[in-house]
Amino acid sequence: MSPDRPINADVTPPDEVPEPVPEPKKAAKKPEGTTREPPGTATGPAPPRRRRRSIPGPVKLITALVLIAVGFIVLAVVAGGGGSNSSGDSAAPATSTAPVVPVEAPSSSAEGESESSTDEGEGESEDSGGGAEELGYPSFATSNTTRIGGPDPIANAAAAALAVFPAMNDKQRPVAVSLVGEEDWAGAIAAGVLMAEPVRAPLLYGEAEGMPEATKSALGALKPGGGAASGGAAVFAIGDVQVPGNLSANKIGAADPATEAATVARLRDRLAGSPPEAIILASSSEPAFAAPAAAYAARSGDPVLFTEAEALPQATVTALRRDEGVPVYALGPGSAISGKVLKEVEALGSKVTRISGANPVQNAIAFARYGEGRFGWHVSDPGHGFVLARSDAPLEAAAAAPLSASGTWGPLLLTDGADTLPSELLGYFLDVKPGYTTDPTRAFYNHVWIVGDAGQISVEQQAEVNEVAELAKIGNEE
Repeated sequence: MSPDRPINADVTPPDEVPEPVPEPKKAAKKPEGTTREPPGTATGPAPPRRRRRSIPGPVKLITALVLIAVGFIVLAVVAGGGGSNSSGDSAAPATSTAPVVPVEAPSSSAEGESESSTDEGEGESEDSGGGAEELGYPSFATSNTTRIGGPDPIANAAAAALAVFPAMNDKQRPVAVSLVGEEDWAGAIAAGVLMAEPVRAPLLYGEAEGMPEATKSALGALKPGGGAASGGAAVFAIGDVQVPGNLSANKIGAADPATEAATVARLRDRLAGSPPEAIILASSSEPAFAAPAAAYAARSGDPVLFTEAEALPQATVTALRRDEGVPVYALGPGSAISGKVLKEVEALGSKVTRISGANPVQNAIAFARYGEGRFGWHVSDPGHGFVLARSDAPLEAAAAAPLSASGTWGPLLLTDGADTLPSELLGYFLDVKPGYTTDPTRAFYNHVWIVGDAGQISVEQQAEVNEVAELAKIGNEE
């Protein structure tokens, strides 16, 4: 990022004002009555697992929501102006080969409730989200946000992969995908580095026996064929997962977080043909502090290694010795990675820098702001993409890593509740809020991907994010 880049400013329009154009005749009045439908195996403590649940409502409603969702992905990805080098810049329209990834509409009922029941908080006050929902509030996408809101991490991973790789032709398909066990959050975070160049492999979740339907459908659309960039592998199978017999696979056996991550890092070095520029050291016992590492690994190609709070695992020691001298950035406070561990790392010949916050929300913000030379996001000004997930949902955070390495590239941020933005996160969004003085079309813009359904991040919180991400007029009109 250039230090000379203007902040909260636009390009001054030319002095000359064009002659006024004669007012055209009024167009024919549109017919009234038109309505718009709403869019609808790691060791250590494991985070709460989201139960997979069925999508409420009849099949026709699900189909309509899916079509609306995919349509919004098309608009969002096109507007983001991005995608990977090997993918197209727009998301795929619904086809028979694309996975059906349901998007939870804001008015859908919770598991175990009747179809007529209301969302949490609906009807509490006239200013609550209930009124917005009744008017068909677009929970899937707003002017500055796009939600990936499937019923579980498996569906969200499939949706994120297809948002980045629309898969309408061979140029829009990845050479390989990473397939990780559906409960292996540490393996999924480590796999983020395989989304970076030269491989560009998005993440999907698998099972020991069989394959989830969303993953099967996504694989059917993505059609990874392997190639030189992936060492011939179409699938990087990490952990205890079943791989389709027709796809070539590079398998990394199930193990503890440190061993799996060290094996992925060694694979990354071999495929890239060079050591990394930096290494991210994350906690194997505090997934909320480790989660932001996946997004940065996908963006930078810097691998993630894991450590216990008070002891450096032998697998991590071996990996650090192999890449001796590469700077290490420890992500998280002393409660997640102790000073004792950092001294052990320094004794191996690597410079160590801690990036941390007192809690997972602050930790993610600190990482988003941090920059030292070529390392870090350096995001302290407007004009960026962001990804927002729940701090207690590391599987979602890892699944969203491809969104941080394509389109409107940007860091992962965390929220700690469903209803409102944490004050620290609100303050950060206000710090990077874009603005303009005279011409909004020449300004910088922010865009936020929201990962998780309305039970994880409510429609009200999405609306709050949309507001603080909105381009604002600053200064006088003169």
